[in-house]
Amino acid sequence: MDAMRLRLLAAAAAVLALTGCGKSVSPPATEGVTDAKILAAADGEWLSYGRDYGEQRFSNLTAINDSNVGQLGLAWSADLDTARGQEATPLMHDGVLYTTTAWSMVKAYDAKTGALKWSYDPEVPRAKLVEVCCDAVNRGVALYGNKVYVGTLDGYLVALDAKTGKVLWKKLTIPEGSHMAITGAPRIVKGRVLLGSAGSEYFTRGYLAAFDAETGNELWRFHTVPGDPSKPQDGKHLDAALKTWSGDFYKRGGGGTVWDSITYDPKTDLVYFGTANAEPWNPAYRNTNGAGDSLYTASIVAVKPDTGEYVWHFQETPEDRWDFDSNQQITVADLNIGGKARHVIMHAPKNGFFYVLDAATGQFISGKPFVEGINWAKGLDPKTGKPDVNPDAKYELTGKPWVGFPGAVGAHSWTPMSFSPKTGLVYIPTNNTPQVYSHDPDWKPGTTGFQLGIDASPGNLPADKAIRQATAAAMTGALVAFDPVTGTVKWKVPQETPTNGGTLATAGNLVFQGTALGEFRAYSADTGKQLWSFQAQSGILAAPMTYMIDGEQYVAVMVGWGGVWDVSAGKLVTKRITPNISRLLVFKLGAKGKLPAAPTETKRVLDPPPVSGTPQQLAVGMKAYTNSCSVCHGSTAVAGALNPDLRHSVALGNPKLWQEIVHDGLLKQNGMVAWKGQFTPEQIEAIRLYVVQRANEDKKLGAD
Repeated sequence: MDAMRLRLLAAAAAVLALTGCGKSVSPPATEGVTDAKILAAADGEWLSYGRDYGEQRFSNLTAINDSNVGQLGLAWSADLDTARGQEATPLMHDGVLYTTTAWSMVKAYDAKTGALKWSYDPEVPRAKLVEVCCDAVNRGVALYGNKVYVGTLDGYLVALDAKTGKVLWKKLTIPEGSHMAITGAPRIVKGRVLLGSAGSEYFTRGYLAAFDAETGNELWRFHTVPGDPSKPQDGKHLDAALKTWSGDFYKRGGGGTVWDSITYDPKTDLVYFGTANAEPWNPAYRNTNGAGDSLYTASIVAVKPDTGEYVWHFQETPEDRWDFDSNQQITVADLNIGGKARHVIMHAPKNGFFYVLDAATGQFISGKPFVEGINWAKGLDPKTGKPDVNPDAKYELTGKPWVGFPGAVGAHSWTPMSFSPKTGLVYIPTNNTPQVYSHDPDWKPGTTGFQLGIDASPGNLPADKAIRQATAAAMTGALVAFDPVTGTVKWKVPQETPTNGGTLATAGNLVFQGTALGEFRAYSADTGKQLWSFQAQSGILAAPMTYMIDGEQYVAVMVGWGGVWDVSAGKLVTKRITPNISRLLVFKLGAKGKLPAAPTETKRVLDPPPVSGTPQQLAVGMKAYTNSCSVCHGSTAVAGALNPDLRHSVALGNPKLWQEIVHDGLLKQNGMVAWKGQFTPEQIEAIRLYVVQRANEDKKLGAD
């Protein structure tokens, strides 16, 4: 009886351990991908977005190494059916490669041969594109048991049968009718699917939520910003955060979305995640009494995976006014710091400082610049990590435009970094992209598009070839090998453009990275010497991964130019722009595969109607275009490779058709929704007249 009683008590304890917030959790997976397999992170497979729980993106495989990487060739490739930015890291289990494409589609391939096993299309409405800052991208799936999980752009978590792609269940995870979107990859922790959403510029309130991996039932939801101050908050952490907000911020949501980084640490049994900017960017419109920090935006937050209970936070950019999200990859590692073994998390957010924090407590250990030229802060307090903010960077107080570095693209954005325990270095894709910030005294919340509170028009470039060329020349990137112990750059590879791809580090003394200009490269991990390259024909944003089958090592990467730099910056500040040719490329030693010839680019000739707007109309149109339209159609009305360039629009000389498209939403099915709630017909006409002016200016310059 005593033995039976003990067994019953043990069983009861196990059930309780799987219970969070009063909701039961299904038993853990016992076949397929299990908790134990994710924890073990077998060398030959890639079972989670960052390969292991710690998101190190490091592989112990050595079959491909610094002595033979020059023999790497194309084993197979697969053309994709979504001509937008591709940002996913594929996963590999049991000989099958699982990946997502733009528009949240999922594909499963034979990892050895490239044969397509199945494909799933969630049929995301194309009108959703207006609620996404940075293209219709998706960063990948999660695997658990015999299921594949994907978060869709329109806010669903979908569970698919891993063998067939059949939909097992589909759950809406965002509030009904919200402007949120999902672009990040789910993570699996103790039978829970962890997922947040994007959209801190679109009337959103950020959160991280946990869902039962078997049923999809929501187990807990941790909000990152307070709700209505007149009502009870859902957690003591929000009572504390409320003191750092003021005014009617809650009516717009507050921002702080969890759109990418989610990391689990078995040693501390904590989940760490990064949060986005506050909404709007301009603090003058969210902190009417100067209360300040806007917690828990631009922060790293640690919670318990079973319940979502708050444990600690570290705010990297208090009172963020520059869009310095902290959603970049969070990496767990063991480092020897000052002669003492420390279990830490490492983070390289947009703001340009590399943070090392104690994993258990969030205690600040160090924070050093990983890029040069940071001017928003003079440095970090060596004890607290709090930034010494440059008073000139507070544009809402000075009333003057501020040329800030980094800009909103960030010194490091979502493109994943990797950490090699062999070299002790972190390999970071960095950007050199300053930006003009300016207070908009006339701003009011709109109904469609970005909600920033700033006037971006002072950053528009004049119709001057020399100025444009100089600006484009200043926009660069680099692959940086950073020593987290010393806080110094070990080596750096300058790159011609910003927004290059994520990295993969291997025990073969290699670092793999793709570039915005379409080269897939391998570098020596200890010196940064380039050892190999492959011309992929299109820009690479995604991070590579590696796996082994039948004793052969493979390296895979998603290819397809797009993302925020293309849709918002356009080709005006880009030296060269690659077309979107979306593919999955897989390499192995000795392979001889070749890609089809790249299509020939057709140069378009500008043929606009004559300028006819009044100076007042052109001024109104310029400001409206810059603050609302440029996020999709490019800076100064010059588009990138993906979205329509309005200077070439057939509607440019047809005011009636222009109104039908912009005011009425004639092209809603293409993502161009109606803007009648945002702009009057007169403002819409002013936008047309401004684009006409811009097209004529560029025609005179001989631009296309």
